[in-house]
Amino acid sequence: MTTTTETPDTPGTDAQERRSWLREHSELGVCVLLLALGVLVLTDALTMDVDIAQRGPIGPKTVPIVVGIGLLVIAALLAVDVLRGGRGQAETGEDIDLSEPADWRTVSLLAGIFLASAVLIEPLGFPIAGALLFWGAAFALGSRRIDRDPLIAAVLSLVTYAVFNNLLGVPLPGGPLMGVL
Repeated sequence: MTTTTETPDTPGTDAQERRSWLREHSELGVCVLLLALGVLVLTDALTMDVDIAQRGPIGPKTVPIVVGIGLLVIAALLAVDVLRGGRGQAETGEDIDLSEPADWRTVSLLAGIFLASAVLIEPLGFPIAGALLFWGAAFALGSRRIDRDPLIAAVLSLVTYAVFNNLLGVPLPGGPLMGVL
């Protein structure tokens, strides 16, 4: 007579195995994101109203449909690769020390500067709000050249305004400088 001894499973083993499998296949999250984005792009492209006269087979729906199909194909290929055991390479930074804590001061300064420029763009116009944005970003990222940074920010903002407003035809608010520019 042979007897087998069965050991009861420890509670939580299935949950631990599931977490371990998900951790090993975490790239599937990127696949889900690409799939959702592809479905969104295709849905928007296929429900797009096209009221303009279209000449030939290529119209305004063509590029979004191609991009949506490309996203779905990439999601499927990546999922197959991950399920077959493929793994992404770990990030190798040149000068990044992952043991150091994040620099939340810089992140907070940049977020505040972006929010301030979004609020100030209507009343002050893009040239002034853009200059404050560029100067503030340079300051938050460590530049302390008070003599040079505001001048560079102003020139960069004015050039950006001129390119978008005059050359590309994208109207940006001019603010008080509207008559001057």
